[in-house]
Amino acid sequence: MVETPFPKLKLTVNKVGGHCYHNYKLGDVLILEDFTHPPEHFCLGLAQVLFPVIYALSFGARFPFMENQRSLLTTCPDGGKLEFKAEVLDKEGKVEFVPKDQNWKGPKPKKMLVEVVKSEGHCAYKYVLGQKWETKGLETIPNFCGAAFHTMFPAVFALNFGAKFFFMKDPNSIDTVTCPDGGHIVFKLTRAGEAENKEALSENKIPPPCGC
Repeated sequence: MVETPFPKLKLTVNKVGGHCYHNYKLGDVLILEDFTHPPEHFCLGLAQVLFPVIYALSFGARFPFMENQRSLLTTCPDGGKLEFKAEVLDKEGKVEFVPKDQNWKGPKPKKMLVEVVKSEGHCAYKYVLGQKWETKGLETIPNFCGAAFHTMFPAVFALNFGAKFFFMKDPNSIDTVTCPDGGHIVFKLTRAGEAENKEALSENKIPPPCGC
């Protein structure tokens, strides 16, 4: 048994459009003990694209354009051969269900604040303690370290869709996003306040993709 504070997750093969090396078939169901424990022999290609989704769902994210806001569809990165539906299971093993937001009229990207909260050792990008950036929704930061942003993206994705990190003093932030190259740099991500996000939304002329 896995002892975890996080919910179980249910993955269902929703569409099949080609041969899958793992032989996943339409209607197949996979249960994850939590977002850190995939089933044995789980496809790592799928895990790469799925992780931001199950991470976000585990911390309470909602996707208002979905019939069930506590779910999201994810496409196989190998030519889009499969589509999976990710859902959250409650303590009784039932799928959590929050009806679609009938007032949803399009993307509402959140303003994100990024700050270096630890800087030790060599950083090829020369990031230093206290350095800050801003971004909106799922937009990348211009000229930002790709490896760092890859590590940061699950948190960006989660915060953008309303996730809260219960273990943080400010649950609208997370300060443990660590550089994969020796851990020399650690970033803090914060979802800006509601007033700031309304201002950021009004400035955003082109809505980003993916309902973000």
